[in-house]
Amino acid sequence: MFRTIFLLAPVFVSIFWAFALSGNKNEYSTPRLFLSKFMLFTALIFTAHFLYFAPFPDIYIYFDLPLQLVGITIFPLYHIYFRLLTVDKKFSFRAHTRYFIVPLIIGLVYGFAVLLTPLNDYKLWLYHLLPDAKSSPAITFLTVMRIIVKITFTLTLIISMISNYNLMKKYGHKAEQFYSDIQDAKQRNVKRLNRSLLAIGFVSLVIVLIGRLLIIPFDALIYAGWSMFALLIFIMGDSGIKQKVVNPSSEVEVRNSFYEVNPGGLTAKDSKALLGRIITEFHMNRIYLNSELTIMDLVKVVGTNRTYISSVINQNFNTNFCSFVNAFRIEELEQVMLSNPGLSNEELAQCCGFGSVNSLKRAISAKKGISLKAFRQESDNKRNSEYPKN
Repeated sequence: MFRTIFLLAPVFVSIFWAFALSGNKNEYSTPRLFLSKFMLFTALIFTAHFLYFAPFPDIYIYFDLPLQLVGITIFPLYHIYFRLLTVDKKFSFRAHTRYFIVPLIIGLVYGFAVLLTPLNDYKLWLYHLLPDAKSSPAITFLTVMRIIVKITFTLTLIISMISNYNLMKKYGHKAEQFYSDIQDAKQRNVKRLNRSLLAIGFVSLVIVLIGRLLIIPFDALIYAGWSMFALLIFIMGDSGIKQKVVNPSSEVEVRNSFYEVNPGGLTAKDSKALLGRIITEFHMNRIYLNSELTIMDLVKVVGTNRTYISSVINQNFNTNFCSFVNAFRIEELEQVMLSNPGLSNEELAQCCGFGSVNSLKRAISAKKGISLKAFRQESDNKRNSEYPKN
């Protein structure tokens, strides 16, 4: 019973996230929807593993080929998810087929090898029960192809992880020029996503090296390995549902308003005027109190494009949009804490534009280099020095 529960745990976790990631239409995004489909493929993989280790050999023989095919395409699929977070607006067969060409060819050849093998021999071969005397050319071909599949699995894991890391490194700063929420800008979730899949790949490779036949009799290995799979898939889903696009590319430029998009860039006069409008929005209109503020919200009220705004902020304040906004929020926080020392952390976060206590803590740490507790203590000391008790 426990063996069955542990074997099915990754399946249930994958299905849960497949629905959760696609269920909230208010927070719909192309990457999130793609990740939900990815979770369905993950569920298929672990369903096949369940049938093998349960074991149900009469059923598993029909799942082995899909398992191998999905297994060598799962990491390219995950790389496409990262591309949707960073450089691609939507999934396209024309644009993304190239990532599947080699795995699909290998998968088709493996499928051809399966078709050449008599069904009963194939079933015995899957569980390493086929006598050496029956090692026909078809079985030999199948064995070679299985080795190639394992090599392909390893190579796609390595290539995808390196490619994902490079995408984060190249485009990670874009989020800091788009989101005002420091959690969305710092990409902690996307890093967790990549590390989680790397860990899943590593555990899978360990199982391959041990050999599936050696694992079948040992419940402890099943409990440990599949608990790890379920936990890592949960972390992936949790990170994915929180992760926003790293490089937001779907923006609408504001035309025929304060500034037109000028390929030649801003003049010194225009730059000064734009800076004045930005400062007005922050000092007079206090736009930073919107916890969901993005640079596109500022684009709409100022009447220009995000490139010009980023340039003006970088040149005049030597910082990115996220840090610029949070500097105003921290100033607001200092004033609110002096006048209302009794407010809770949650109330402070909400009224100063942070949205959450975690974002508040991260902003203080990034700006001041201290904890929220130390920040509050500094505020108390300042208030006591300015208004000493009689």
